[in-house]
Amino acid sequence: MGDNTIWHSRSVEQTIQELATNLEQGLADDDVRRRLSQYGPNELMERPRPGFWKLLFNQFNQFLILILIAAALISLVLGEIEEAVAILAIVVLNAIMGVVQEQRAEEALAALKKMAAPEARVLRDGHRATVQARELVPGDVVFLEAGNYVPADLRLVESVNLRIDEASLTGESVAVEKQAAKVLAEDASLGDRVNRAFMGTTVTYGRGAGVVVSTGMATQIGLIAEMIQSYEQEDTPLQRRLDQLGHWLGWGALAICALVFLEAVIQDTDLGMLFREGTAAYFGEYTEVLVELFLTAVSLAIAAVPEGLPAVVTICLALGMREMVQRHALIRRLPAVETLGSATAICSDKTGTLTQNEMTAVRLYVADLRLDISGEGYQPKGEFDNYGTPVDPQEQPEVLALLTGAMLCSDAQLEKDGDAYRMVGDPTEGALVVAAAKANLWRAEVEKRIPRVAEIPFDSDRKRMTTIHQMDGTQPSGMEGVQPAYMVYVKGAPDVMLPRCHSILEKGHSVELTPARREHIENVNRDLGQEALRVLAVTFRMLDEIPEELDPETVEQDLILIGLVAMIDPARPEVRPAVEKARHAGIRSMMITGDYPDTARAIAQQIGLLRPDGEVVSGAELNEMSDEALAARIDRVDVFARVSPQHKVRIVEAMRKRGHVVAMTGDGVNDAPALKRADIGVAMGITGTDVSKEVADMVLTDDNYASIVSAIEQGRIIYSNIRKFVYYLLSCNMAEIMVIFLAVLAGMPVPLNPIQLLWLNLLTDGLPALALGLEKGDPDIMDQPPRPPTEPIINRPMVRGIVVQTIAITASVLGAYAIGLSWDHADISLAQTMAFVTLSASELLRAYTARSERYPLLKLGLFTNPMMQYAVGGSIVLLMSVIYLPFMQSIFDTVPLGWREWACILPLLFVPSVVAEINKAIDSRTRK
Repeated sequence: MGDNTIWHSRSVEQTIQELATNLEQGLADDDVRRRLSQYGPNELMERPRPGFWKLLFNQFNQFLILILIAAALISLVLGEIEEAVAILAIVVLNAIMGVVQEQRAEEALAALKKMAAPEARVLRDGHRATVQARELVPGDVVFLEAGNYVPADLRLVESVNLRIDEASLTGESVAVEKQAAKVLAEDASLGDRVNRAFMGTTVTYGRGAGVVVSTGMATQIGLIAEMIQSYEQEDTPLQRRLDQLGHWLGWGALAICALVFLEAVIQDTDLGMLFREGTAAYFGEYTEVLVELFLTAVSLAIAAVPEGLPAVVTICLALGMREMVQRHALIRRLPAVETLGSATAICSDKTGTLTQNEMTAVRLYVADLRLDISGEGYQPKGEFDNYGTPVDPQEQPEVLALLTGAMLCSDAQLEKDGDAYRMVGDPTEGALVVAAAKANLWRAEVEKRIPRVAEIPFDSDRKRMTTIHQMDGTQPSGMEGVQPAYMVYVKGAPDVMLPRCHSILEKGHSVELTPARREHIENVNRDLGQEALRVLAVTFRMLDEIPEELDPETVEQDLILIGLVAMIDPARPEVRPAVEKARHAGIRSMMITGDYPDTARAIAQQIGLLRPDGEVVSGAELNEMSDEALAARIDRVDVFARVSPQHKVRIVEAMRKRGHVVAMTGDGVNDAPALKRADIGVAMGITGTDVSKEVADMVLTDDNYASIVSAIEQGRIIYSNIRKFVYYLLSCNMAEIMVIFLAVLAGMPVPLNPIQLLWLNLLTDGLPALALGLEKGDPDIMDQPPRPPTEPIINRPMVRGIVVQTIAITASVLGAYAIGLSWDHADISLAQTMAFVTLSASELLRAYTARSERYPLLKLGLFTNPMMQYAVGGSIVLLMSVIYLPFMQSIFDTVPLGWREWACILPLLFVPSVVAEINKAIDSRTRK
C-alpha cells in the first residue's frame, strides 16, 4: 500500500504504475481477492473495551476503599456485624455509582465506522459495479459524484468541477476544489492536497474518479482512530488529588492505629509475661483485652477514614453534572466536571466553534456604493446599509442586478425547514442565495421569469461559472432601455474576472471601465481580502442568440462588471464577551484551525482573542519546530493556522509541558485525538461529528462558546465545594481521632464506639457535606485566577483551619465526656452519649461556617442554601432518634439525656463554629 503521505507528490501515471492498476479495466477479481487478503478489509479496527468486571475492579482498586474493606473484614472477624455491614454497604454503593458512569464507554471508533461510506462505485474487470466499501482494496478505481462520502483515501485521476467538504478533517470551512492533474510537493499540508480525496469526507459538487491508495487503518481517518486508541485515559487533577489524599489518610490512620494499640497494650497488659511465659500464655491471658484493643484500633481506623468521602464526591459531581446540563454542557465523565474548573487554557477550533460555520455575505460593492448586510447564518433576514444609513435594495437597480446575477449564477437552494432554513449545495453559493433572499429575491420566482437555458460549469482551471438565461423581452435588473434575448451571468474571483471586463454597470448603463476605476476595484478587492473576506465578482453580457458551441473563451469575454460580493464565515456574536470573561478569569484562549492564516488572524482580532503582541503560526512553521522549541514559544502564540490533527496533539502536549490544564474544544474528526489528549475535551453537540462527541469529556448542547465559560465557572464552584466538604469532613475526622487518642492516652475509657463513629461519618457528617456540595459559590469566583494545577486539595490555609477546628472540637467533646464521667463513674454510657451528642451537634452547626473559606457566615446569609436546612434538620432528627428511641439505644449504646445534660452540652456546641468564624477573619486580614 505504501506511505499514505506521499501520493500527492506522484503523478497519475506514477500512481497507476506503482499500484499496478488500469484506468480502463480496473482490477480483476483475482487481484481484488489477493489484495483483500494482503491488506485486510477497508474498515476501522477497534480494540476491546473494558468489561463490567474490569470496571467494577477499578472501583474497588482505590486506597481509601481498600482500607474500608479491611476495616469491615476486621470487624466481621471480631463479631461486630453491624459495623461490617454498614461499611461494606457504603463501599458497594460507591462502586455501583462509579460503574454506571464509566459504562458510558468510549464509542469513538463506532462513530468513525458510521462515518465511513457503506458502498462505493468501482471499476472492476472493465465494468462499473457497486460494492461494499469494506471490500475496497488499494488499486481500485472509484467514481465520485455530488453527495457521496469518499469511501477510502484516493489519488484523484479525474476531477470535473469537483469540490469536497473536508471541514471535519482539516477544519477548513470552504469546500476544497480538487485538481487531479496537479503534482504537489511532498511536504504539502493535508488541507493543500488538492489531488487527493480522503475517507469520510463529502463530495459537495461535480464529479471525479480516483485510485484507492490506502484503506482501513492506513487512511487519514484511520490514523486518527489509531491516535485515539494510543492515548491511555489519564487521571484528572481531581482524581490525582483525591488519590493523594486517600494515601495520606490511609497511612496516617494505620500509623495512629498502631501507635494507640501499642500504647494501650503497654498500659493495660503485663508485657513481662510475654517474655517469661511465651506467646501462647500471653494471648490466652489477655485475649479479651486484646480484642477490646483491636476494636479500639478499628474505631480509630473508622474515625480516620472519612467513609462518606468517596460517595459524597461522586454524588456531588453527579449533581454538578445535572447543573451543567442546565448550562448547556453534557458531561460524559464525572471527574471532568471539576477538571474544567481548573482549566488554565482553552484551545479552540475556529470553524463552527468560534464561527457559525455558515458562509455569509456581509458586504456588496456596486459602482461607487458600498453596502453592509446584517443577519446571521442562512436566515433570509437582514438589513442593508451604507456606512450606517439604511438602504432599500429594491430602490437600488445596481444592487438588484448584482444580487440577481449572483443568485442565478449558482446552484445552491435555500429550503424551509420548519421555522428555520437550511442550505442545499455549496456554502459559498448559499451565501449568495441568502443575500438575494434578504432583498426579497427568491430563486423560484426569478427563474420563472428568466429560466436558465444553458450553462458552463465552474472548473478549477477557469475559476469561473457561467449561466445563460432566456429573457423573452424582460428588461434585465439594473439596466435601462434594453431587452436582450439572453442574459449571460458570469461569476468568479475578481482577479480572474476583471481582465475580461470592459465596462461597469452604473446608474442603469454600461460605463467604460477606465484604468483608474479598475485600480480602485483592485484596491477594494485587496482590502477585503486583508479582512479575511472571500470575494466574488459578478458580471454579465447580453446575447441575441446562444452560440452552437459554448466555448468559454468566446462566451466569457466582453463582460460588464456589476459588482463585488464579500463573504465570511462570521464569528458567533456571543464569543467576544466570552473570550474576555475567560481572560478576566486568568484563562488563555487559543485558536487552532485548518484555515488560512489571514482568515484566522482576522477572526481572532474580531473576537478579541489575538493579543497585541500575540503571534500567528502556520502548520508549515510548526513542522520546522522541535517539541522543545514549540513549548518555549507556545505562550506567545494565540493562533495556529493550516494545522493537521498531529499538529493539534503537539500543541496540546506543549501547553501541558508549560503546566497548563488544557481544555480543547472542537467539532470535527480532526479534533478527536487532541480532544482525547487534552485534560478535558469539549465537543460541539449540534455541528460536532459523532467522533468528537464520543471522544470528548464534555459536549456543549448549544454549540455556544459562552457555555464553555459558564461551564468553567460551574467547574470552579464544584471544586470549591469539594474543598469545603473535604475540609469539613477531615476536621471532623481529625477531631474524632484526637478524642479517642487523648482519652486512651489519659487512661480513660474510649469515648466513642465504632458504630457511633460510623454513624457520625456517614450520616451526621455526610448529609451536611452533600449540602455543601450544592453551594452557589463565592460571589467573586470568576475574579480569581485558576488555581495552580499542582496545588493539593489540602493547602496551607486549610491545614491551619483543620488544626484549629480539631483543637476546638476535641476540647468541647472531651469536656462534655469528662463532665459525664464525673456524674456517673459506674456506667460510662451517659458520658459516651454526652460526648456523642456534643460531637454530632457541634459538627452540624459548624457546617454553616464551612459554606465559604473566605466569606463570613453573616455576609453569605444563614438561610441562602435551602439544602443545608434540610440536611441539618434531618441529621438532628436522626440524632434525637439515636438518643431517645429504645431500639436505637440498644444498637448505639446510648442513654436518654435530661435537662441537666443539655444545659452542660449547649454552650459547648457553639465553640467550634465561633472559632471557625474568628479564624476566617484572621485569614482575611492576613491576605489583605
